[in-house]
Amino acid sequence: MTALPASPALAPLGWLGIIRLGLVQTALGAIVMLTTSTINRVMVVELALPAVVPGALVAWHYALQILRPRWGFGTDNGRRSTPWIIGGMAVLAIGGALSAVATALMAASFWGGLLLAILAFTLVGVGVGAAGTSLLVLLAKRVRTEQKASAATIVWLMMIAGFAVTGITAGRFLDPFSAFRLVAVTAAVSLIAFCLASLAIAGVEGEGQAASAGSSQPKPPFRQAVREVWADPKARLFAIFVFISMLAYSAQDLILEPFAGAIFAMTPGASTKLSGIQHGGVFLGMVTVALACPILGKGRFGSPVAWTIGGCLASALAMLGLTLAGSIGPQWPIVENVFLLGVANGIYAGAAIGSMMTLATSGQTGREGTRMGVWGAAQAIAFGIGGFTGTVAADLARWLTGSPTAAYSIVFGGEAILFVAAALLALRVARLDSGRPREMSRDLLADDDVLSMATGR
Repeated sequence: MTALPASPALAPLGWLGIIRLGLVQTALGAIVMLTTSTINRVMVVELALPAVVPGALVAWHYALQILRPRWGFGTDNGRRSTPWIIGGMAVLAIGGALSAVATALMAASFWGGLLLAILAFTLVGVGVGAAGTSLLVLLAKRVRTEQKASAATIVWLMMIAGFAVTGITAGRFLDPFSAFRLVAVTAAVSLIAFCLASLAIAGVEGEGQAASAGSSQPKPPFRQAVREVWADPKARLFAIFVFISMLAYSAQDLILEPFAGAIFAMTPGASTKLSGIQHGGVFLGMVTVALACPILGKGRFGSPVAWTIGGCLASALAMLGLTLAGSIGPQWPIVENVFLLGVANGIYAGAAIGSMMTLATSGQTGREGTRMGVWGAAQAIAFGIGGFTGTVAADLARWLTGSPTAAYSIVFGGEAILFVAAALLALRVARLDSGRPREMSRDLLADDDVLSMATGR
C-alpha cells in the first residue's frame, strides 16, 4: 500500500476559529439539555412516572460514554475530526427527536414508549461521545499551547450558554404543554442544532489536517492503541485524576439543595436560588482561568496545571466549610460558602480541560483521539455515578449515625478528601510531564501504587 504524503501543518486556530468550535458545543448542549432535563421533568410530572425511569435512561446515556476511547481512536485512524463531529451530531439530533416521540408514546403505551426511549437515549449517548470527543481532539491539535486553557473555557461556557438559551426559548414554545408541542419543539431544536454545528465546523479543520507526521504508518488495532495509551504513565495517571476529581465535583449535585433545606430551613425557592448562585460562581471561576492564563503567560502562574491544583485545593477548603456549616448552623455564611465552592469548581474545571488538551498532544503522535477518549470516558462515568454515590452515601451515613447533620458532614468531608487527592495526582502528572530523570523512577513507582489502590489490586 502506498503511503500518503504528509501535508504541511496548518496554522493554529485564532479566536474566531475557537468560537466556531464553541458553537458546535453550544449545539450539542442544546440537545442534551432537552433530553436530560425537559424530557426528565415531563416523564416525572406530566406522565407521573417513577423518577427511576428517566434516571435510568440518563444513567444509560452516561454509561455509553465508556465508548469514548473508540470514537477517539476513530478520529486517530481517519486523521480528521470533522466527519466524526458531523456524524455524531446527526446521531445526537435523531436521538433527541426520538426521545420526545418516545415520551409522547408513553402516555398511550408505556412499554412501547420505553423501548423507543432506550433506543433514543442510546443514540444520544453515542452521539455525544462521538461529537464531543472529536471536538476536543480537534481543539487540542489546532490551538496554541498558551491558548488551550482559555479555549477550553470558552468552549465549555458556550455549552452552558446552549443550556440557557435552549431552556429559555424552548420553554416559551412548550406552553401550554402538549405532547405534540414537546415533539415539535424538540425536533426543531435538534434540527437547528445540527445545522448550526455543521455550518460552524465547515472548513475549520482544513484538508491539510488529514495527514500529519507519522500518519503514513500502519494503524494498530483498537485494543492495542488503548493498551499503549494506558501504558503511558502520564495518560494513565491523568485518567485517574479525572475520575477522582469529577467524582468529587459531581457528588454534591443532588444533596446540596436537600442539605440547605434540612439544615438551614431554606424553602424550595431559596435552595434553587442557592444552586443558581453556585453555578454563577462556576461561570466566574471559568472566566477567571480564561483571562488569567493568557495574561500571566508561560510562567508558573499562567500554567493550567497550577490553576488545576489550586482549584482542587480551593474546592477542598470550600467543601470543608460545608462540613462545618452543618455543626454551626444558621450562623454560617452558607450563601458565600456555596458561591466560593462554585468559583473554585469553575477554576478547577476550566484549567483541567486546558491541561487535558495540552497532554493530549504531548505523547505519541497519532494517539491524541484515543487519549482524549480515555479521559472523556473517565469524566463521563465519574459524573454519571457521582450524584448517585452522593445520595447513597448521605442515606447510609444518616442510617448509621441517626443524624442528618452528621450524614451531610461526612459526605462533604469525603468530597474534600477526594479534591485533595486529585490535587496531589495533578501535581504528580506535572512532575511526570517535566521529564526530570531523578524523579521519574520514583514517580513511576508511585503511579503503579496509585493504580493498584484505584483498581483494588
